[in-house]
Amino acid sequence: MEKVAFIINPFSAKKNYHPFLNELKSKVQNPLYYISESISGTDEFIKNNFENVEIFVAIGGDGTISTVASNIINSDKILAIFPAGSGNGFSNETQFRKNLDELLEKIKLKKSRKIDTFTVNDKLSINVSGTGFDGKVVKEFEKTSRGFKNYIKVSLQTFFTYKPIKLQFFDEKYIQYNGSYLMVNIANTRQFGNNAYIAPMASKSDGLVEMVLVKKFPLTYSLLFAFRMFTKKLKDDDYITYLPISEIEFSVNTKNWHLDGEFNKIDSPIRIKVQPSSLNILI
Repeated sequence: MEKVAFIINPFSAKKNYHPFLNELKSKVQNPLYYISESISGTDEFIKNNFENVEIFVAIGGDGTISTVASNIINSDKILAIFPAGSGNGFSNETQFRKNLDELLEKIKLKKSRKIDTFTVNDKLSINVSGTGFDGKVVKEFEKTSRGFKNYIKVSLQTFFTYKPIKLQFFDEKYIQYNGSYLMVNIANTRQFGNNAYIAPMASKSDGLVEMVLVKKFPLTYSLLFAFRMFTKKLKDDDYITYLPISEIEFSVNTKNWHLDGEFNKIDSPIRIKVQPSSLNILI
């Protein structure tokens, strides 16, 4: 399996990657793998092995996957995933499970398909990115030991104190949507992770992303919002607006963003641009 490289984020999955590595070594003779300590280290490893490797396997969460993807986008290289993050939104949406035998079988067949990606001010995103409430949640979540319980805890604490952000579109077609929002999400796939479907109609192969505008809602609506999100039933209503877009520019009065669950500081104006069929995914 000399044409496959495994890139392991040792900080994912509560920093316990050894069971995966031990299983990999028992099932693949002399596997090519890299234990990443930094994004720049991952970039360099992929660059050094780019010519000789066909399939790059990301072992980690959405942030790890996005880092690997950024190095092979718009090429014939194939991305594969072994989910080891706290939410695993993108791997859920691309049917990768925590099953090494299943992954090795997929690698053997080497079938792939192209999917869309998008950029936020030229920074790559492959899953869901956003600002406002969830940008703040990600910032606070990164201070914890992660995990679904901590995510819920941080979300509740943030909800009661968070002030909505102000959004302003520049295109006349969208100025009717200018206003204050709890959060603004750009969704290439349907879910954040943990099966929380923020954009149940989103498709990763239609040349579009769903821009999700969520107004601050009363506590009485929060249970219905959560129920709909976890049952794929969120839809346009008094508090949620979906705008399918391929390219758009706007400003928000915050720099706090998350890109695929990783906290980023990004200045307005914000430019969103879809890159159709730009990434090869193993199927």
